[in-house]
Amino acid sequence: MKVLQILPELNVGGVETGTVDFAQYLVAHGHQSLVVSNGGVLVAQLQAGTKHYKLPVHKKSLWTIMRMIKEVRKIILEEKVDIVHARSRVPAWIAYFACRRTNAAFITTCHGFYSNRLFSRVMGCAKLVIVPSEVIGRHMIDDFQVPSENIRCIPRSVDLEKFNVSSGDLQSTGLRQENVLGKSKHIVAIVGRITRLKGHSFFIQAMSTVVRRMPYTKIWIVGDAPPGKESYKHELEVLVKRLGLKDHVEFLGNRRDIPQILSQVDVLVFSSVVPEAFGRVILEAQAAGVPVVATRVGGVIDIIDDGKTGLLVPSKDPEAIAKEVLRLLNDKELVNRLVQEAKKKLREKFTLEHMASQTLKVYEELLKAMHILVIKMTSLGDVVLATASLRAIRHKFPQAKIYCLTGRESTKILHNCPYLDGLIIYDPVFKDRGVFNFFKLARELRKYQFDKVIDFQNNRKSHLLSFLSMAKESYGYDTGKRRLGFLLTHKIKNLKAVMSPVAHQFQILKMLGIPENEDQSLELWPSRKDEEYVAQLFEEEWLNGSRQIVGIHIGASAKWKTKNWPIEYIAKLCDLLAAKNIRTFITGAEKDKPLIRHLSSLTKSKPSIFVGKTDMAQLAILIKQCQVFITPDSAPLHVAAAVGTPTIAFFGPTDSRRHTPPGQNITIFEKKLSCAPCYSSHCRILTHACMREIKPEEVLITVEKLMVRKAEEE
Repeated sequence: MKVLQILPELNVGGVETGTVDFAQYLVAHGHQSLVVSNGGVLVAQLQAGTKHYKLPVHKKSLWTIMRMIKEVRKIILEEKVDIVHARSRVPAWIAYFACRRTNAAFITTCHGFYSNRLFSRVMGCAKLVIVPSEVIGRHMIDDFQVPSENIRCIPRSVDLEKFNVSSGDLQSTGLRQENVLGKSKHIVAIVGRITRLKGHSFFIQAMSTVVRRMPYTKIWIVGDAPPGKESYKHELEVLVKRLGLKDHVEFLGNRRDIPQILSQVDVLVFSSVVPEAFGRVILEAQAAGVPVVATRVGGVIDIIDDGKTGLLVPSKDPEAIAKEVLRLLNDKELVNRLVQEAKKKLREKFTLEHMASQTLKVYEELLKAMHILVIKMTSLGDVVLATASLRAIRHKFPQAKIYCLTGRESTKILHNCPYLDGLIIYDPVFKDRGVFNFFKLARELRKYQFDKVIDFQNNRKSHLLSFLSMAKESYGYDTGKRRLGFLLTHKIKNLKAVMSPVAHQFQILKMLGIPENEDQSLELWPSRKDEEYVAQLFEEEWLNGSRQIVGIHIGASAKWKTKNWPIEYIAKLCDLLAAKNIRTFITGAEKDKPLIRHLSSLTKSKPSIFVGKTDMAQLAILIKQCQVFITPDSAPLHVAAAVGTPTIAFFGPTDSRRHTPPGQNITIFEKKLSCAPCYSSHCRILTHACMREIKPEEVLITVEKLMVRKAEEE
């Protein structure tokens, strides 16, 4: 595995030290390690097996960021990087866009409490997000809406061997514990950058109390102020003089010999006033056998069990800090107990081996993970037609997480689909109505970190959503600039050749390596509850036990009234079937109820009416009970094909070659008139001849043949 870690700089700090330790671990365990940063004193500690690229990835200049995206992408491609691990926000933006159009997987570790701003959003944009503590994980979930299943909590670590300091190593520090008048001089230390967030002023105030009680105490302040922010350090120096601590306090600055420093310390104080992501220096102190007094903030509570592995105090409370420091300086038994329990917890949870091995497991999970979005937002019949493609996609990518963006009315069709891991609802009438909500939906899609988008909708909205989802790859038809097909990364021109709707979808799937000869049959997955509901309908209409049942769908969509078979023909066919002791039932949508009233006035027989009483899943069960089902070119035709019922399909204004679903039991009635197919919602010659030429008598003959054939098969 080739891993590239990217961070602003490699100067002294917990994140930087962790990066170096992990790079060394990678090399030692046979992986290839690269680091991109602006350099720093820790570069020298990278082992020979790690390659370092010095780039200004710390600068927030937009121009520099754009330039660095190209540079980092070049490194990814040339080095054939598998994983790009970003550990800070500016490098994360660079890495995020650099990984696009490459095979490298992008991952982040959130090392702090980021402000909820656009600039910080990138830290939650990885498919998997590593956090060092539970409190940071909750922060990313609550404030950045990162799905909880995308969070991996891996505490930071400490290399225990580094803190096993021998007496010879102490000579290099230049700092020795002294004895004064036969009394031991205690050392209390704080380690970290000198910023207001670290609470140095509260620490110094606490130390004034400690020194009054124990005058032979030394205070070490390890660390320095960031460049350009030295004024706070000056404030602290003034505070030290004002409190009379000048002879007790030493500002040691940034040190590279922290293990040797800590080996001489009696108590470490961690006085941060804001929630910390973790607190690596606490682990370092515990590894060195130093008891810790820490403020109860952020990830600190994941490290310290109060009274067991350390002592916790409220933040900004000098009196509480002083009280617990004095307690430790005066109670060796307590110190020994805390140190032993802390080391035990260190070995169990916070070793470098534990952190690195868990990180490698996340890398392996990330490389195997694939998130796929299928877009089929509208048309119930077309959603049914997509079931063959969903099965083919699952067979091609058995380990992938596959989601479908579909309309609210289609959810019942796909609710039990075994090939999907989830549905994302598109509701243009309410929730997703308007430009603002459309872009809100796009933002929601980005949370899923899709690798591939397969666009079966192929219109402007779907192409734009494919693009805005920020998926690396998107597939669909390019039907012209006005439909935004150019936004797709993988596209084919809309084919002029006449082909069935499922075969048309499979042309897209060919680009993903799915062969055309894959099974193209349709499926539906009604529930047991749906079966019980239909059984109740049949019982109410005295249809249970009937062996000769024909179902008739009364109308196509409201837009396509030209697809409808004349209502008087349906009435006549019902009477012809009744004369042969064949029961019939009528299906349709709520909008078709006026047609039912017209039908009832025309027919002498009384067919069972199920119009407006079923959804698509329940309709599938109804149709499956039939010996024959009759329908115009509409969604129920696709449902009938999915359940395998012998079906008679009427085609007039549309071309049967383009719209007939796959199936062995479909009989087409289509009169090849000069004006057909017209693909018009209104008959231009006002005769509706394409449908009126299909006579009830010829349909009856076909019904009888199909019923005989089915009886023979049974």
